[in-house]
Amino acid sequence: MGEPAGPAARRYAGNVDEGREIELPRGDVTEGVVRVGDTVRRPPQPQSFAVAAYLDHLERAGFEGSPRYLGRDDAGRDVLTFIAGDVAGDPPEPWAADEGLLASVGALVRRLHEASAGFLAGSGFAAPAGSVWGRDLVPAATTPVREQEPELITHCDVTPQNVVVRDGHAVGLVDFDLAGPATRLLDVYNTAMHWVPLRDPADVWVTWRGIADGHAGQAARLRVLADGYGLDAAGREAIVDLGIRRAAITWQRMKAAAEHLGGGWARMWAEGVGDQIRRREAWLTAHRDELTAALR
Repeated sequence: MGEPAGPAARRYAGNVDEGREIELPRGDVTEGVVRVGDTVRRPPQPQSFAVAAYLDHLERAGFEGSPRYLGRDDAGRDVLTFIAGDVAGDPPEPWAADEGLLASVGALVRRLHEASAGFLAGSGFAAPAGSVWGRDLVPAATTPVREQEPELITHCDVTPQNVVVRDGHAVGLVDFDLAGPATRLLDVYNTAMHWVPLRDPADVWVTWRGIADGHAGQAARLRVLADGYGLDAAGREAIVDLGIRRAAITWQRMKAAAEHLGGGWARMWAEGVGDQIRRREAWLTAHRDELTAALR
């Protein structure tokens, strides 16, 4: 049968009886995502073909927790397979804070990292020709703080709204728009930022207050996620300090995205995400020792 056509050449014809379009929840940035039968249709993005190449790699690696890229339909939309299950809303419901689910999120991220190994490593993780990574849509000159050298391509946006759940366990990841080069520890930290959640208690979703019960509760949940992932001793010592250092980069990148990309990025900035980042930095700094101790 041979290898499938590259992402840019792939066309999706579909079937006439696939059914009607069902609107899916809007993300922070991407709108117009719909389900049609067993497929998801998304407006094309500058990073579409880079993401598609990554999804192709994950399929070849046997990773079952990501959608498959099927091609472009007649309307020019990206077509991906639909992963059945439950996805948390915005804000996420109390069921999404279950500790068993939290541990399984860590395990899913670990499996993703193992499947991602080797993809584009020889190219310095540059996006495939004709595409870009989502992070590269923001001019590098706008974020002068140096970032760590990447180790792999990964999801970079494992939020409760991007994880598919079945029977209380994380089974899939969706919305790979922000996929790109990162370190393993940074992806774990980003996941913890949303799922613990690692943030000032004032910024914890109202639906999760009392679940992530103050600093001690957040420290305990960080341990659950780290155990689920199988984070090593060095990572456990470094993850909170990484979060503190990342705050300046994240603030700069969010501001630049709002200015250069507009849309949902500008909306989030106007709603005060920059202030939330500053509060998170201060909270992590104040509770660094307590959080790190819980991981040992």
